[in-house]
Amino acid sequence: MSIYKKKKKTEQTKIQNSEKSKTKKVMRSCNHVIGFVNFLTFLLSIPILGGGIWLSSRANSTDCLRFLQWPLIVIGISIMVVSLAGFAGACYRNKFLMWLYLVVMLLIIAALIGFIIFAYAVTDKGSGRTVVNRGYLDYYLQDYSGWLKDRVSDDGYWGKISSCIRDSGACRKIGRSFNGVPENSDMFFMRRLSPVESGCCKPPTDCGFSYGNETFWMQGGGMIGPNNPDCMLWNNDQSMLCYQCSSCKAGVLGSLKKSWRKVSVINIVVLIILVIFYVIAYAAYRNVKRIDNDEPAGEARMTKSHPSHFHL
Repeated sequence: MSIYKKKKKTEQTKIQNSEKSKTKKVMRSCNHVIGFVNFLTFLLSIPILGGGIWLSSRANSTDCLRFLQWPLIVIGISIMVVSLAGFAGACYRNKFLMWLYLVVMLLIIAALIGFIIFAYAVTDKGSGRTVVNRGYLDYYLQDYSGWLKDRVSDDGYWGKISSCIRDSGACRKIGRSFNGVPENSDMFFMRRLSPVESGCCKPPTDCGFSYGNETFWMQGGGMIGPNNPDCMLWNNDQSMLCYQCSSCKAGVLGSLKKSWRKVSVINIVVLIILVIFYVIAYAAYRNVKRIDNDEPAGEARMTKSHPSHFHL
């Protein structure tokens, strides 16, 4: 009987050691998964941060709206920092850092979703109008609406934006020549101008002005648009042009819409991947927590709470 008990005890010890070994392997695997996911999340922050930096560069040259890029830059940096914290937690098996990663990352995902919805909401309406026998579009402020239009149209704010466009030299760069000969009207009319170039650097087509060069237009080529106040605001002075025109404001809105939509597409792709990684990290964290509570992976909670009393 004594030998049987010793043999049984030895077998139980072997089973316990085997279970401990399996538990360590599972825990190690979970930590590796969390660490790898955090590394990938860190890499995902790069396109978000890059999108913010790209918007920032356009804010200093083309779009001239300097607050739109900051939410993206903050989100990108936050993802980087939180990913490093989660990576450190996985390497050193620090459950607090892992938990902090999951909580903060959930807030970041919510913020990114909010930014994407906001970007689409404020750029939902408005686009350029096609013009007969023209390669470019004309832009009209009445085609736009909402918060972004009100902000751009504000006199105090528009003063800064128009100065930015003037200082960026967007209209100076519009000129072209071929073999030293400036382009003629037919060549210019077929060009695909940017929204800012179309709205700020030339008068609206319905004004009926005659083409002199890209930024010099003369009355007399047709009827001046009676219903378009921009026709009276156009000035051949290169420091004025159509910078005070509603078409220029509409051009800025059209440029912003293009920029935001490009960045939003990248953000949506990153968001989908980020959510998938978050779910994987959360599942791995749950396994680590279960193992720390001496609950083998895959064991039912009911079995754990009410163990069987049947013994051989």
